[in-house]
Amino acid sequence: MPEVSTNRTSTLIAEVDRYSAHNYEPLPVVLDRGEGVWVWDVEGNRYLDMLSAYSALNHGHRHPAVMEAARCQMERLTLTSRAFHNDQMGPFLRELCTLAGFGKALPMNTGAEAVETAIKMVRKWGYQVRGVAPDRAEIIVCENNFHGRTTTIVGFSSETQYREGFGPFTPGFVMIPYGDTDALEAAITPDTVGFLVEPLQGEGGVVVPPDGYLTRAREICRAHRVAFMADEIQTGLGRTGRLFCCDWENVRPDVLIVGKALGGGVYPVSAVVADAVFMDVFHPGDHGSTFGGNPLGAAIARAALRVLQDEDLAERADELGTWFMEQLARIDSPHVEEVRGRGLMIGVVVKESSGTARPFCEALQSRGILAKETHRQVIRFAPPLVIEQETLEYALEHVREVLRA
Repeated sequence: MPEVSTNRTSTLIAEVDRYSAHNYEPLPVVLDRGEGVWVWDVEGNRYLDMLSAYSALNHGHRHPAVMEAARCQMERLTLTSRAFHNDQMGPFLRELCTLAGFGKALPMNTGAEAVETAIKMVRKWGYQVRGVAPDRAEIIVCENNFHGRTTTIVGFSSETQYREGFGPFTPGFVMIPYGDTDALEAAITPDTVGFLVEPLQGEGGVVVPPDGYLTRAREICRAHRVAFMADEIQTGLGRTGRLFCCDWENVRPDVLIVGKALGGGVYPVSAVVADAVFMDVFHPGDHGSTFGGNPLGAAIARAALRVLQDEDLAERADELGTWFMEQLARIDSPHVEEVRGRGLMIGVVVKESSGTARPFCEALQSRGILAKETHRQVIRFAPPLVIEQETLEYALEHVREVLRA
């Protein structure tokens, strides 16, 4: 079991507390090295990473192919801005569009930037193509959503803490319950241009919608000429056992938003993917990003996409996730209310009578397993997709003992 020193660890944590805004509450471990599914702290203790940086590390830590692509590109060219072309952005976008099955893509950096880009694009499409009156476009969103942290995005969050003290907020968003297609259809008006939805709510507590929800939502959007916007930043690129979570119902969104794992756990890369009818509303000067599409990020993302396919990471997530979830559900624990998820995105819901999920995560840390609570009551398990079943069996032993304690 890890033996955390009170010296270097506490000194480094105190430094963060002294010089950083207190906008996170991380577990008290200071990491300095990672490889594959394992990380080590500054005291030399080894831990199994069961969070994957919120799905940004689908490929594991420092995947050799991704690292090699980064090294090679860093020796050539790292940044051009969009004032000039580079030799990596075009191939990256072509490979992403081919894999996802869309005509065009717009590269950005963080997931929140990609969501903001999609909002701007769909609004402009609503005005220019749909003929919605100026400044009246509405986008429907879901309760319990998490699409990022910008002021526009937190403005349509149902989480009070995400909003408190940050207003006034951007108008033009209508909120409905998640998983309720009747509410979606009832909320649509002539001014509705988009429906922004996570096909599985990760940050909201690993919430899986009812079977058929995405299919019916897509039908409703098509019937009313509303853009179906799928936020697959956390759920995409193999995490849920399919290339994209929407693939569970063979649903093709109008707008696909990707990020996190697109950067291979090395560099922030995100993108909005759609067909020309949406992308062509943008003209020079309408939108941009100094770092979006930079050659370093593009080269890394190309390698990440190759690894995703070459190593069948989505198939691995499906097989291992199904097994792991079944094993978790069999644990006879007085603290567990429910086990839910898809692929290797799994939530263990802790009963409110047992307190919050935080103490369980702290107990797992003491055993060398790094997981993190979300939405107070949920322990999230989302290891890198390169994990082996033998390693999951090792984790399961500790999880079982902690949940039964």
